[in-house]
Amino acid sequence: MEKEKIKYAERTVDVVIPTYQPDEKFDKLLHRLEKQTIVPNHIYVINTEENFFKSERAFQYDNITVTHISKYEYDHGGTRNKGAQMSDADFILFITQDAVPRDRYLVERLLDAFEDEQVAVAYGRQQADKKDNYLEYYTRTFNYPSESRKKTKEDLKELGIKTFFCSNVCAMYRRDIFEEQGGFVQYAIFNEDMIFASKLIEAGYAVYYAAGARVWHWHNYSGIKQLKRNFDLAVSQKQAGGLFEQVKSEKEGVKLVLKACGHLFLHGRIHLIPKHIWLSGCKFIGYKLGQNYKRLSHSMIRKLSSNSTFWTAYWDRQMSI
Repeated sequence: MEKEKIKYAERTVDVVIPTYQPDEKFDKLLHRLEKQTIVPNHIYVINTEENFFKSERAFQYDNITVTHISKYEYDHGGTRNKGAQMSDADFILFITQDAVPRDRYLVERLLDAFEDEQVAVAYGRQQADKKDNYLEYYTRTFNYPSESRKKTKEDLKELGIKTFFCSNVCAMYRRDIFEEQGGFVQYAIFNEDMIFASKLIEAGYAVYYAAGARVWHWHNYSGIKQLKRNFDLAVSQKQAGGLFEQVKSEKEGVKLVLKACGHLFLHGRIHLIPKHIWLSGCKFIGYKLGQNYKRLSHSMIRKLSSNSTFWTAYWDRQMSI
């Protein structure tokens, strides 16, 4: 244990958590962060709309700062940059309000990845409760397998878009490289994590998947909600350009559908196959519409997007150019 203390003695870690109407999962997240083997120096909570912030636990610890912003000010990339600018730590862990660490080793196991100087970001393994949502439980294993992996530009041919797959649900960044690369894209509707990871890959850095850094995180989204999220996902990729124009993600989606159907059939859960196909179809339709958002009217875009506030600000900026 003494060796571990020496190993991490000179490394500092801060946490940034964007919140909006946080619930009991957020309180559980804060509690478990404070119980980590490597306790964060500081936790910066950037909350959208003060009226909806009811957490008492956020004010029980001396190392937590809560900053409130308006819904109009919120931006997937910009809000996280705001939190990062408050920090002077060596590493910044971005985590969402509904991601709950499974154990006391989350921070430590993410830090382990940075023993390799090429690694600029390490993201954790998201897991779902099979009793609550079996489909989410299985699909999580597709994007978050049990084996860790370092990914670099050399993996593009083999992995395609998964080379720079990364999720700010739980991801730690080396702060000096984060600043060197300009932080997350400002005015991002979604997907700021993968956009930044693609820049890291292009710049010759590595993205690391740390399978031992585990969080509980899943959703019970309807088909319409999945359509809207994938519409925003495709918009973000279209606006980002770069590697997103060179690799396709549809192939990964088809692979997941086929693997999941086979798994459900073999494990006696055939009744879930129609639901899986429905949800996958909604994702595909949303993604294709998002790829072609420039051909759609403003009113249609608002209906298809899960982030109408982004479009208000986006069109306001377009008018001012």
